[in-house]
Amino acid sequence: MARLRSGSGALIRDLNRAAILSLIGQRGPIARVEIARELALSPATVTVLTRDLVQDGLVREVAAAPSRGGRPAVLLGLVGEAAHALGAKIAADHLAVMRVNLDGEPVSVAERPFDATAPDALERLGDALAAIVAEGDGRAPRLLGVGLGVPGIVDLPSGGVVESPVLGWHALPLGSWLQERLGLPVLVDNDVNTLAVAERLYGRGRAVEHFVTVTIGRGVGLGIVVGGELHRGARGGAGEFGHVRMVDDGPLCQCGNHGCLETLVSDAALLRDARSAGIVGARDGIDQLRARADSGDAGAAAIYATAGTTLGRAVAGLVNVLSPQLVLLSGEGTQAWRHLEAAFEGALRRDLFAPLRDVPVEVDPWDDAKWARGAAALVLRATFAAPLYERQPDDAVRERLTAGVARGV
Repeated sequence: MARLRSGSGALIRDLNRAAILSLIGQRGPIARVEIARELALSPATVTVLTRDLVQDGLVREVAAAPSRGGRPAVLLGLVGEAAHALGAKIAADHLAVMRVNLDGEPVSVAERPFDATAPDALERLGDALAAIVAEGDGRAPRLLGVGLGVPGIVDLPSGGVVESPVLGWHALPLGSWLQERLGLPVLVDNDVNTLAVAERLYGRGRAVEHFVTVTIGRGVGLGIVVGGELHRGARGGAGEFGHVRMVDDGPLCQCGNHGCLETLVSDAALLRDARSAGIVGARDGIDQLRARADSGDAGAAAIYATAGTTLGRAVAGLVNVLSPQLVLLSGEGTQAWRHLEAAFEGALRRDLFAPLRDVPVEVDPWDDAKWARGAAALVLRATFAAPLYERQPDDAVRERLTAGVARGV
C-alpha cells in the first residue's frame, strides 16, 4: 500500500488544493458544494481554495447549474490555456506528436519520420522532441511535461525503462535519458495504456469504473482500467494480451513463443495467410488485402472471418476474467472491422459466461493522433492524480503547473 504523506498545515493546504484541482479536471464543470461533498472538506475551505485557483488562472466559473428553487450553484471548470502537455506515440517508422491544453484539447498535431532500429535512434528521438518543444517557446503556455507511448513493457512511467521487441529496444532507459535531454518531466508507458488513460480522462471511460481497451493492427494490445485506475501489474507487464498462447505449435511470435494471439490476428498474420493462399502477392500489404475483401473476394473475407472468430474467443476469455462494463476496440486493424465484426460478435457472445453476455463493445475509428493524445494524457493524469500518496514524478508535473502560473510563464 502507498504511504500516506503527512506534514505541516501548509502541506495539507497544498494537498487539498491539488485534490480540488484534480476533481475539477476529472469531473468538471462542478459546483463548490459538490467538491466539498466529494472530498469531505468544509465549504469554507473549498471557497478559499477555489478562490485562489481562480485568481491563479487555473480555474474559472463557467456556468450556473439549474436551480431547484434556491440560488443556482456556480460551476467551476479548468482554464485550458493555463498550461500545455506534449504527447508522442513512438512507432517503428514514425512519431505521432500532439500538444494539448489543460483540458486535453488538441492544440497542434505533427508527424515525424523515425527509425527505431537506427543505431542512434535515442539521439534522433531526443533531437526531434527537443525541436518540437522549442517550437512553443515564447508563444505557448508553459509546458508541463512530455508523455511517451511505446509498444512494449515499461517498468514505471517515471523511470521509463523500456523493453520493446517490436522496436528492438531492450532495457532502454528512455524516460530518464529524455528527461535530462529535454529538461522537462518525462513519463513513459505502454502505448495502449496511454489510450486507456485518455479514455478515462476524456472519453467513454469517464462514465464507467471498469473497462478494457483492446487494440489490433501491427500487434494486439490491452489497457485495463479497474475501479477508475489503470492496472499496470508487477513491473508494468499487465496487458500483454497479444502474447496469450492460443494454439499449440502455432506460428513463431516475435516474443519467442509459438501460437500467440498476435500471430493469428495481427496485420502481419493476416498477410502471411493471404500470401500463402495466393490471395495477395509477396509485395502487397494490408491495404491490398483489405481492398480485396472490400471488393468481395471470398478468400480475403474468409481470412478476416477466421481472425474475427479467434479475436472474439480471446476477448470473451478476457471479459470472463475481468468482467468490465465496457470493451473498447481500437488500432489500425479496425479499418477492416466490417470484415471482422460478424465472426467476432458470434464467437464473443457464444463464449461469454451467460451473465456477462450483454457487455457492450464499441469500436473506434482509426486515428494515429489519438495515440499521441493518449501519451499527453499521462502528463495530464499526473496533474490530476490523487495527491495524497507518494508520487514524485506526478508532483514534479504539478509543481511546474503552479510555479508557471505564479511566475506568469
